[in-house]
Amino acid sequence: QVQLVQSGGGLVQTGGSLRLSCATSGSIFGINAMGWSRQAPGKQRELVATITVGGSRNYADSAKGRFTISRDNAKNTVYLQMNGLKPEDTAVYYCNFEVTTWPYHYWGQGTQVTVSS
Repeated sequence: QVQLVQSGGGLVQTGGSLRLSCATSGSIFGINAMGWSRQAPGKQRELVATITVGGSRNYADSAKGRFTISRDNAKNTVYLQMNGLKPEDTAVYYCNFEVTTWPYHYWGQGTQVTVSS
């Protein structure tokens, strides 16, 4: 079964940068969009950024100006460059692929991002 494999993340000080990557373990067809979400302890999962196969990007207000989502369609890989990190960015980050057929969504395993003050 195809999986999304995440890498990156870790511990960084306030103002630092991290880059998350998410690649498929096999072939995925019919991708509409790729995205990143995050979930902090005690909070609901929130959408951080999305990018369509056409290249249209959307960001949560909290991510605008600091985070950049990009993708490599040939490699079925999506990235999240995070700059100017703040303690409130601390969360488990998940990548997601939206596809046109079942199962309609693939999710990565999650990766911890911790920003120290």
